[in-house]
Amino acid sequence: MADESIARPFYTVLILAFVCSALVAGAAVGLRPLQDANRDLDQKKHILYAAGLYDKNRTIEEMFAPIETRVVELVTGRFVAETTIRPESYKQLKAALSDETGRPLSIIEDRAKLHRLEKYSLVYLVKDGAKVQQIVLPVRGKGLWSTMFAYVALDGDLTTIRGISFYEHGETPGLGGEVENSRWQDGWRGKRVYDDDGKIGMSVVKGKAATEEPAKHFQIDGLSGATLTTKGVNNLMEFWFGEHGFKPFLSEQKKEQGSLQQG
Repeated sequence: MADESIARPFYTVLILAFVCSALVAGAAVGLRPLQDANRDLDQKKHILYAAGLYDKNRTIEEMFAPIETRVVELVTGRFVAETTIRPESYKQLKAALSDETGRPLSIIEDRAKLHRLEKYSLVYLVKDGAKVQQIVLPVRGKGLWSTMFAYVALDGDLTTIRGISFYEHGETPGLGGEVENSRWQDGWRGKRVYDDDGKIGMSVVKGKAATEEPAKHFQIDGLSGATLTTKGVNNLMEFWFGEHGFKPFLSEQKKEQGSLQQG
């Protein structure tokens, strides 16, 4: 009896721990669809922020209605048929980790410090009827402490920035964390990614951007007191608008625009 009475509290704690674990696991599984839905809405909100379309008086789904989500192959820049990859079910970050849908980046290639890159990316087309008015692109790259995630909206000329929205990062509050400051993000509007020769002219500089021609069209203010985060933002933008990122896709879109104009 003595042995039984000593062991009983341990069995009670063990059973209680098991029951609590089961309840927590069940809650996590049960709430996952709601969490995924909320995450999807939050990302749509930031896409709308970048495109300058967000209106707090309207629903996210209503505002997102003119935006078409597509999948592109990064190497060729061409759209992927929805029968091959469905945009609504494509998990881009997971794809980068797979040998089938991702690949490792060499040190020379990996300017954004991603280590691996997905072969396919989501893109968001803001349309007015059949005409594409803006293209919103997902970008990411390493800052000082974290991987920073953002959406960049390009105007119909495919080089002028309509807006940008950083939506996830772990940078230092008040310093690198200012990437999410709307006043700093406003400074990106109207800046150009590519120069007249099609080369990347955009840069996030240390300190204040130039005010004279033509540099003022390409430079963005750096983040005060956050040199490494500023450098990280500059590097991720150069990567994603370069040959390994969205440049092939944007080149394809420009060719299509030219064909339509000639037709």
